[in-house]
Amino acid sequence: MDDGLVRSISTGLSQKGVRDHNERLLLSLLQRNGPMPGSDLSRLAALSPPTVSGILRRLEAEGLLERGDPVRGKVGKPSIPMRLASDGAFSFGLKIGRRSAGLVLTDFNGEPRQERQLTYASPIPDDIFSFLDDAVQSITLDMTTQQRARICGIGIAAPFEMWNRPDAPPTLTEAFMPWVDIDIKLVVQDRTGLAVSLMNDATAACQAEHTYGRGREFRDYAYFFIGAYIGGGVVLNNSVFEGRQGNAGALGSLRSIGPNGESMQLVDMASIHQLELRLREVDLDPHQLWTDPESWHSLSRYVDPWLGQTAQELAKAALSTCSVIDFEAILIDGAFPASVRIDLVNRVRRYVVTQDTRGLIQPRIEAGSIGGKARAIGAAARPIGSQFMLNAKLDTT
Repeated sequence: MDDGLVRSISTGLSQKGVRDHNERLLLSLLQRNGPMPGSDLSRLAALSPPTVSGILRRLEAEGLLERGDPVRGKVGKPSIPMRLASDGAFSFGLKIGRRSAGLVLTDFNGEPRQERQLTYASPIPDDIFSFLDDAVQSITLDMTTQQRARICGIGIAAPFEMWNRPDAPPTLTEAFMPWVDIDIKLVVQDRTGLAVSLMNDATAACQAEHTYGRGREFRDYAYFFIGAYIGGGVVLNNSVFEGRQGNAGALGSLRSIGPNGESMQLVDMASIHQLELRLREVDLDPHQLWTDPESWHSLSRYVDPWLGQTAQELAKAALSTCSVIDFEAILIDGAFPASVRIDLVNRVRRYVVTQDTRGLIQPRIEAGSIGGKARAIGAAARPIGSQFMLNAKLDTT
């Protein structure tokens, strides 16, 4: 059970504030733990059964909750678990990456209902915003009037300083520069008319894993997401920790040692970009990595060496993060097929065993579960979380 959810301070709140707090608490517990009867919710939330019963009736009437199938015990009446109503709320998630953009519509349970994708050599703002316009219009036309009324916003996941690529040739750097003067949040708000939230793309991926994936199994962990460039996230006390400026968990900036002994960053040693460079050297189109999942297997001659190097770097980075915070686990995910993810995680586990771990408690190395859609799904989770869920705070007691 999530202590962080039930330790939020409600002192000084008005009666309406207390009611809102309790509603968010119950919704959050159901989101994190799955369907459960009122008696279990009462125990977990430390609220009286009559209070919980009243809240559940109200949320059911509002279409946010629905009843599951009765569960019969040995004695007494069967219990009826309550669960989040799939159509209770909807949210868009827009991922803007250096190789592709994706828009997803998720329901109240975080399940993708509709998806649209756009791939490119470089992210041209006009192309991406036109893609957004067309995708939003296309998706909303497929929704009922009632469903459209329950869209609560759009979250955006994008790299901070997308234009900051010191390894890029001048022509590509020039292509990224228009993003310097663009307020992405304001542009999307003007074009969609929806409430907009903006977050770092790797942090958004971490949010998706923590809200809907294997991250729910752990209290504290570091998260690595390998896209065109590697990034990360940090979860402390059951809450994604974004930091003062939203840039916590910038694990791609961890220091590494290059092939010639030079000081480099993890992003330069363990990103899909490195595999792209190798494919270009042998006149193979790296675009297929993003459009054809099977290419990861047909290109095994080049993928395998990349996996070996990436695994070694991740093993060292995993232990470095644990030297700062005693993480229970390290979760690894990325924009590649699930079989590649499993192979990478197994390699990292083997490399960790060979590292010098004096003074450290070796963390569990585990695979994430969301995959390439994690950034868009995590972005979509933000509007739903802001409107309906309790924001768990770090435990300071």
